[in-house]
Amino acid sequence: MRKMKKMTKLEKLIKELCPNGVEYKKLGEVATISRGGSFQKKDFCEDGVPCIHYGQIYTRYGLFADKTLTFISEDTAKKQKYAVKNDIVMAVTSENIDDVCKCVAWLGDDEIAVSGHTAIIHHTLNPKYLCYYFHTAMFYAQKKKLAHGTKVIEVTPDKLADITIPVPPLEVQSEIVKILDNFTELTAELTAELTAELTARKKQYEYYRDLLLDFGVHGGGASEREWRTINDIAIKVASGKNKEKKQEGAYPVYGSTGIIAYCDKFEYNKKQILIARVGANAGYVHIADGEYDVSDNTLILDVKDSVIFEYIYYLLVNMNLNRFAKGGGQPLVTAGQIKEIKIPVPPIKEQERIVSILDRFDKLCNDISVGLPAEIEARRKQYEYYRDKLLSFEVISNGT
Repeated sequence: MRKMKKMTKLEKLIKELCPNGVEYKKLGEVATISRGGSFQKKDFCEDGVPCIHYGQIYTRYGLFADKTLTFISEDTAKKQKYAVKNDIVMAVTSENIDDVCKCVAWLGDDEIAVSGHTAIIHHTLNPKYLCYYFHTAMFYAQKKKLAHGTKVIEVTPDKLADITIPVPPLEVQSEIVKILDNFTELTAELTAELTAELTARKKQYEYYRDLLLDFGVHGGGASEREWRTINDIAIKVASGKNKEKKQEGAYPVYGSTGIIAYCDKFEYNKKQILIARVGANAGYVHIADGEYDVSDNTLILDVKDSVIFEYIYYLLVNMNLNRFAKGGGQPLVTAGQIKEIKIPVPPIKEQERIVSILDRFDKLCNDISVGLPAEIEARRKQYEYYRDKLLSFEVISNGT
């Protein structure tokens, strides 16, 4: 006789409290949504009224917080909007669709001042349950339809009232939160271990990269390499021309940190080295390949057949071109500067050997499809899958 599977506590609660399904409601039915205040980062002080700035939600807060990282003065605080315990503080503007509507549940006892570009969501649900839901694929699909803008993506607070959410009984919400809290903690521990191992491998990679490319110290002597300028080995060093900042288009536009926009036509369809020309990332080196265009804040480097393309790329990354940037508020690296940089150029066979070794290390450390990065990504996807599954319910039957 087949042994019956034992019901979990969550399954028992759902069977007992909502056997016919779960009611889905508009957020506006279970919450009041208001805009944040008007303070800026320049208003921060060492002590005073606790506050959350919308920019911190992307980078410095997790899903929940009971202490703030920053404060504003009593005078500045008089003009602000506040969140109270259990409120959700949501950033409603961002540079991309993924980050817009990132949020944090405020679990502290104090009222906190909240900056502009936010929504303060005061609700009747379990705050952790609601915050977990705001990070699911179900919510993502809804916010994507409400988001507007190109350079700045926005979901206005009044539009959030139309978001549909599942509202099971509070006991069910609490049990889901307990499961997700435990799973989140376990996933974080495993990810931390994997990340530590990956960091160690990257340090090992950087050590061998430096060893292979530091010809002045570890090389085989002057007879095995010569020093030449970038201009000597380059077909051209020139700025890109694309000034578009579109979010949609057929072809990617490469900028200071990789793909930054899209366009409707492409200029380039070959492998090139790109160097950030202006801004905080000036000197950042990366590779473009395929059909694409290049922004006007980026330099294009084409190299001659007398050198191995990948060797020059690895060499420039190792040299940290940011140290050549000039200017305070808007650092700049010029084509003229890049052309005059002297680099060691060993024989082709040696270049090939160096590239072969570094390619293997680079793949092991950075390619998401192999090794530790793949395992870290798998843990993240597994967590997201179970979170979304726990927060999906059968819709309540009509007439019950």
